[in-house]
Amino acid sequence: MDYDTALDSAIARLHDEGRYRTFIDIERQRGHFPHAVWRKPDGTTRDITVWCGNDYLGMGQHPAVLAAMHEALETTGAGSGGTRNISGTTVYHKRLEAEIADLHGKQAALVFSSAYVANDATLSTLPKLFPGLIIYSDELNHASMIEGIRRNGGAKRVFRHNDVAHLRDLIAADDPAAPKLIAFESIYSMDGDFGPIQAICDLAEEVGALTYLDEVHAVGMYGPRGGGVAERDGQMARVDIINATLGKAFGVFGGYIAASAKMVDAIRSYAPGFIFTTSLPPVVAAGAAASIAFLKTAEGQTLRDSQQLHARILKMRLRGLGLPIIDHGSHIVPVVIGDPTHCKILSDRLLDQFGIYVQPINFPTVPRGTERLRFTPSPVHDLAQIEAVVKAMDALWGHCALNRAELSA
Repeated sequence: MDYDTALDSAIARLHDEGRYRTFIDIERQRGHFPHAVWRKPDGTTRDITVWCGNDYLGMGQHPAVLAAMHEALETTGAGSGGTRNISGTTVYHKRLEAEIADLHGKQAALVFSSAYVANDATLSTLPKLFPGLIIYSDELNHASMIEGIRRNGGAKRVFRHNDVAHLRDLIAADDPAAPKLIAFESIYSMDGDFGPIQAICDLAEEVGALTYLDEVHAVGMYGPRGGGVAERDGQMARVDIINATLGKAFGVFGGYIAASAKMVDAIRSYAPGFIFTTSLPPVVAAGAAASIAFLKTAEGQTLRDSQQLHARILKMRLRGLGLPIIDHGSHIVPVVIGDPTHCKILSDRLLDQFGIYVQPINFPTVPRGTERLRFTPSPVHDLAQIEAVVKAMDALWGHCALNRAELSA
């Protein structure tokens, strides 16, 4: 086989479809986020504003987080030195897991290198613990959930997005005695819509199923202490396993599950994705614990309130321009473009002409024909920056309509 030709062909297909992904080299500036410096391929630089980051609350720059990380770095050094089973468990990891368990009102928590790994490792391990397990998965679940369910070798059923009636029909068609688990999300990040947590928990209790909730885009953002949508809706105690990340609203790195002590012990003991992975550096664990602790406070609620206000303002202003935004009431602001090439061109022009960085979102992250720009306003984006986005989108949308040839000229 001509391997180089095969690689050329694979990459060419992405270019032909308009969905080849380009890394934008940015340098975040401590204390100045969302300002950053864009280092262009030609070696020049430009000041930009980041509008597509997942550091939703700016906690990656927060003094409490940085102070905790500095302390841990000076105390322990850089890495953890091993897996959690072999020299890689420190007081910082235990402190972080205690903060997480407290956040979600669970007996225990388990930290992974990412929420992707946490989903994959946990969902692929559960059939080992519950032979004959059937997993019912929302069709729009994240790729990490899909991969974990696919790899576990057990039975799976896919229900239509947020369709509890369809879920009920699928469960009714299976053996009532079979162990069951329903896997879904609290916020689906590309549209910003909410999962029906209470209705799914009601059904799960009725049929004796476990519940697995991905709160990746909700932790830190919702609930009186940042526990997520389940906390906001008073459903946290009804969810058996909660998955989330430390790399979005908490502003650091890593992922986790929170559950009963027995469930966490079993996953810890059986999941290869946990057993054979070097643990988080103590400095990262320290920063994440400090971030969670801060966002549980009244000051954390102030950040959440400010973020929600800025999201509402941006949606209102973009809707006033007649742009096709999706608004389900969450903090995510998607503007649907509907074509990968046009989406990339619009993204490039926002960056080149206005210093506004918002990355195009294309297939397979979203279905073909729904390509979009996904804005993520934060408390540290000010009203002047929101105004700049609105004016830029108005100029580009109004003078270079997406169905006109001049957009791609």
